[in-house]
Amino acid sequence: MSVFAAAIDNLFADPNIARDATYITNSGTAQLIRVVMRRADDVTGFGDARLWSETTRIDLRVAEVPNPRPGDRIEIDGEAFNIQGEPVRDRERLVWTVDLRPA
Repeated sequence: MSVFAAAIDNLFADPNIARDATYITNSGTAQLIRVVMRRADDVTGFGDARLWSETTRIDLRVAEVPNPRPGDRIEIDGEAFNIQGEPVRDRERLVWTVDLRPA
């Protein structure tokens, strides 16, 4: 295991940073996972306009969810979300960042 993988495992194990969630594939298979929430605002340029939108992004460990797909569902603290758009992996290929929308 690399130093980076060990650091990621420690971050996802920390109860102050990560949370428990349920990952449900389109086929209905469910598994318990840990996620790191990122509820950031996003400012997108569109011509001369700048559009503000509230976003919900989370990080998932590749070790737990090797192939997240748009439409898969994630439940966190009783809230249900669907993955929207294509997930993006980090440089080390250890973490997926996914955009969510309410289910």
